[in-house]
Amino acid sequence: MVTIDDVRAVAAPLPRSYEVVVGGRVKFRVGRIVYLSFSRDETLMGFAFPKEEREWLIGGSPEKFLHPSRSDLRYHWVLARLAALEEKEMRELVVDAWRMVVPKSVAAAYDPDAAPSSQS
Repeated sequence: MVTIDDVRAVAAPLPRSYEVVVGGRVKFRVGRIVYLSFSRDETLMGFAFPKEEREWLIGGSPEKFLHPSRSDLRYHWVLARLAALEEKEMRELVVDAWRMVVPKSVAAAYDPDAAPSSQS
């Protein structure tokens, strides 16, 4: 089972990533772009994800993944039940969501195996 603190440990050190609280909800941004967002009860995590692959992801694991709200369907966005995610899977989802919103040069320079102090 993954918690918001597990996600925070992955997202916080990513280059240009920062945490905000908006309307009682924790979100992670790069600049003004949100790439992670949590429900108020911290059981669901919304994350940036390619729209064209959304049905494949949700259809393959409907116990883990959900459609975003109707108003958010136009965005590159999917919801996940934190309790259903494995830590490795969460890490991949978070880093991939972050890669969608940072400049390509920042994403290319990121080494997930590097110590946090060596990341720019």
